[in-house]
Amino acid sequence: MDAHQAATTKKKVPDWLNSSIWISAPPPADDRPHRPAPDPPAAPAEPLTRPPLPLPPPSAARREPPPEPEAEEPRDGDDGESRESGGPSAEEISRQSQLLAELSRKVVDMRELRKIASQGVPDGPGIRSAVWKLLLGYLPADRGLWSSELAKRRSQFKNFKGELLMNPSEITRRLEECTTCDNELRSETSGMLSRSDITHGEHPLSLGNSSVWNKFFQDTEIIEQIDRDVKRTHPDMHFFCGDSSFAESNQEALKTILIIYAKLNPGVRYVQGMNEIVAPLYYVFKNDPDEENAASAEADAFFCFVELLSGFRDNFCQQLDNSVVGIRSTISRLSQFLKDYDEELWRHLEITTKVNPQFYAFRWITLLLTQEFNFADSLQIWDTLLSDPDGPQETLLRICCAMLILVRRRLLAGDFTSNLRLLQNYPPTNISHLLYVANKLRVRGSN
Repeated sequence: MDAHQAATTKKKVPDWLNSSIWISAPPPADDRPHRPAPDPPAAPAEPLTRPPLPLPPPSAARREPPPEPEAEEPRDGDDGESRESGGPSAEEISRQSQLLAELSRKVVDMRELRKIASQGVPDGPGIRSAVWKLLLGYLPADRGLWSSELAKRRSQFKNFKGELLMNPSEITRRLEECTTCDNELRSETSGMLSRSDITHGEHPLSLGNSSVWNKFFQDTEIIEQIDRDVKRTHPDMHFFCGDSSFAESNQEALKTILIIYAKLNPGVRYVQGMNEIVAPLYYVFKNDPDEENAASAEADAFFCFVELLSGFRDNFCQQLDNSVVGIRSTISRLSQFLKDYDEELWRHLEITTKVNPQFYAFRWITLLLTQEFNFADSLQIWDTLLSDPDGPQETLLRICCAMLILVRRRLLAGDFTSNLRLLQNYPPTNISHLLYVANKLRVRGSN
């Protein structure tokens, strides 16, 4: 009987998970510094439909000084490769050369570009900026079309700013000017100048749905929320925060992008956390060494933000929370992923300790992991996310599943409180190794 029970238990953990590659050893008790975290809440009676987006711990505390990474056990030699940090490795140098070669082609081979970029885009002058624009479909594969396409999009964004950011007083003034012109034309035949009337819909006290003033007051609430969130964006980075005019101009750019998006997408408008998604795009494009590209970072980031969010739009629509395409469904798919790959861990988390994935995965998924890792690591994760030809959603779920598997030993030894604290404040890890494990899950899923 004991042998039978042991065999039954063994079946819960696939053989491929028994390798040390999948396990991060827990640190000695009290020896490893942790990021500050509030005490986790008691388990609610039922899952929240859309929990308020949890504010991350101060970024500075998360990024400097970085805690000692979790010790990873040696991996099998056939799959292993050096993951040491430091200067660029020979592999990174080779990958950079490959990317530059692809970017210099008359027509970029997108399949090859995705294959190379999925392993990470090495730091290099303007490389990531060009690669991301291609991966998001903002730039066409034909280099000959780049100049005209960029000029068209940037001009379009300029028009958006002129039309959508206009104060109602300016709208009313222009309408009055048009009315005055019409009256002057009529006066040439009537012999008298008619008074310029302001219609009810253009009056500041109008409550009509079509009133430009009513829309302005509604937008003001959203703009105030955007302003608060933007000011909290990566407070440890001088690029986004500080008293410098440079940081202030970057904040204004983020605000402009988000306001225009909210106005053009009334079904979604602005949802807290969108600032964290647009920030990496703007940062990468603004740091392009090409002066013209850097000067147009706001426009480029806007259109790339629209492209990126199109694949995640339903996660931000509260009306779709309980639908087959909403955030609840997406989180359920992550749960199913974990059950398929590691039933023992899934059972311990969701059945034994009652750690509902909504408690931690809501932020992971909606913010595309930007709050779980430092900024540089987030960029590397995004290289992989954006490289998926089927869209980033599936890759994101695999990476989230890999995050759980990499700390499975600690999770299996933990209770509700310790596991929730661990997953809401994910420990530093080797990003290359994390992406390697996520790719292994892709291979497993396709077999």
